[in-house]
Amino acid sequence: MKRASIAAIAVAGALTGIAQAQTSSVTLYGIMDAGLVRESGGASGMLTKLTSGVAAASRLGLRGYEDLGGGNAAIFTLESGLKIDTGENDVANTLFNRQAFAGMKTNYGTLTFGRQYTPLFWAVTQVADPLRTGYVGNAKTLLPTAGNGTRTSNTVYYITPEVDGWALDLAYAMGEQAGDAGAGRQMGGSLRYTSGKLNARLVYNNRNSDIAASAATAAAPAASHDIGTNILLVTNYDFGPFRGFFSYGRDKGYNSAPFGVPNAYSGIKAVPSTDSRDLLLGFQLPLGSGTLMGLYLMKDDRTRFNQDARLSSIAYSYPLSKRTDLYVAYGHLDNRNGAGYTVVNSSESGSGNRASTLGVRMLF
Repeated sequence: MKRASIAAIAVAGALTGIAQAQTSSVTLYGIMDAGLVRESGGASGMLTKLTSGVAAASRLGLRGYEDLGGGNAAIFTLESGLKIDTGENDVANTLFNRQAFAGMKTNYGTLTFGRQYTPLFWAVTQVADPLRTGYVGNAKTLLPTAGNGTRTSNTVYYITPEVDGWALDLAYAMGEQAGDAGAGRQMGGSLRYTSGKLNARLVYNNRNSDIAASAATAAAPAASHDIGTNILLVTNYDFGPFRGFFSYGRDKGYNSAPFGVPNAYSGIKAVPSTDSRDLLLGFQLPLGSGTLMGLYLMKDDRTRFNQDARLSSIAYSYPLSKRTDLYVAYGHLDNRNGAGYTVVNSSESGSGNRASTLGVRMLF
């Protein structure tokens, strides 16, 4: 076991002891997920593997809460990713790489500081994607949530109180590059609406990928790029027999639609789109004791390369208890004109245009 994992366990034990001694609470939580995955269609050929975090990334976390009175509370979250298949941290030389933040909940909203998920990612995983960005072939395959689209460090995040079903998320991630306050920064927000059977969000994300001279290295020299922006409308509605999903988005500018494996296929070079549109249709349907989920997602690349992609995915989750489920899933990509997208799962970028999985997930 890596030193970071040992440290995480030690911190968990110490903080749990504090929670028992005080009125404030510290909760240890986690997800343990492991599955067999078969990938094919990439330049490297077929790959069968036992992997961790297919339906949901395996993790170990701590949540702290202290009631300060008057409707106010201090909060924190520390969350570390891990690999069930090897026992390692999922990112080397890190401890709480997934989330690490502290803040306050008040009658005027929630304000937190640290490493956090983006409003864009929350909208995709909570509202847009019937697969909840899990299994194989989830919406992260084509929607712009790679890298800093998922979470950012040095982030200030504010959520307003909900009023008549409406609420607002605002986030600002500092680039922290000397001499250039804008370089590397990212900001975004989402307008939420929830009413009965309807969930909807309108999301905006703005990313500066510049590298200031003070932060330049041999591997990443100083650079100036245009701003990458994402606008995404996500909705789902409970029709009774099933829940339907619809999303439409626009990605514009440098790093607005990155993909994780740029050399996955031989032939025409894949180029990340700087002008694209995304359309998602999906469903969740109770079937037997479990849930059947599916989506169809189109990326329309409007650059001169015209590297479009189409994704079709289906998954089924069968609960063994309130905390444990078995799952099976399949995803297929149709890349066009040399597009380089790969079928992802919750934790990995994938290696080809087809993937299937069978696994088990436990929450605690």
